[in-house]
Amino acid sequence: MHAIVIERPGGPEALVWAEVPDPEPGPGEVVVEVMAAAVNRADVMQRQGHYPPPPGAAPYPGLECAGVIVAVGAEVGGHHVGERVCALLAGGGYAERVVVPAGQLLPVPKGLSVQEAAALPEVACTVWSNVVDVARLRKGQTLLVHGGGGGIGTFAIQLGKALGATVIVTARESKHERLLALGADLAVDYPSTDFVEATRDFTEGHGADVILDIIGAKYLSRNIAALASGGHIVTIGLQGGRKGELDFGALMAKRGSIAATTLRARSVKDKSRIVRGVRDQVWPLVDAGSIRPIIDRTVAMSEAAEAHRLMEASDHLGKIVLIP
Repeated sequence: MHAIVIERPGGPEALVWAEVPDPEPGPGEVVVEVMAAAVNRADVMQRQGHYPPPPGAAPYPGLECAGVIVAVGAEVGGHHVGERVCALLAGGGYAERVVVPAGQLLPVPKGLSVQEAAALPEVACTVWSNVVDVARLRKGQTLLVHGGGGGIGTFAIQLGKALGATVIVTARESKHERLLALGADLAVDYPSTDFVEATRDFTEGHGADVILDIIGAKYLSRNIAALASGGHIVTIGLQGGRKGELDFGALMAKRGSIAATTLRARSVKDKSRIVRGVRDQVWPLVDAGSIRPIIDRTVAMSEAAEAHRLMEASDHLGKIVLIP
């Protein structure tokens, strides 16, 4: 088969479409013929040499895909050759075929194409595991989402609204109209407007009950300032740095909590638990049309370098999807 390999860390040109060995399923695994794979910022970090795949994972980028099962390993029940699925991956999505633990498979939602389904597993599992499983967002609360225009942000807007929350997002002003149409209650232009002041003004001083943060150190103190009493900050990205100074007094005054999580390096058992939660709580919302994948454009998988250039420019809205 062919896959995108990274011969050495570097810019988008480091992504090369090359012939590689065909994968074989082990016990509890299936092989999926990839019909579409979505691009995530973690793929960019891997290409740059900053985010290597966990032990045992395929070396190729790609954390989510959709396609058709073409082989089933031993000890797999409930799945069969020819079944359309989408999948959460530890790596390997930028390829013609990929091995997937059976517990990380999801059905293609009703009414969606395989290409649309490919844009869902990573964002759905990331947002649900942090906003719902960790932070316990509830109806009537306020969710603040940083990076509202990306794949995570556009999904978080929809899930927050489906759960009955008020949703505030930070994003470039050029994306505001589309994010408000998607369901955001307030969009804040982060280069020109203080999101702390905007959040507190919009909530009449209450603040955000849950903050989904992709920035990290740069926003640490400001996130605490924007937090409601008893609120939760969940950090899933470090675009603004790894190290910051934490004012415990400010956090204690809010009776707040901070959690920092990753998804890729978790065990198959833990990922399977998250996938079950997504299937039970999120997939019915997708089937009903309350949540839909937001795809900016599709790019040929052999041209993955161009997809990474688009990702790094940050002008896209939603997901960039690779197709054969």
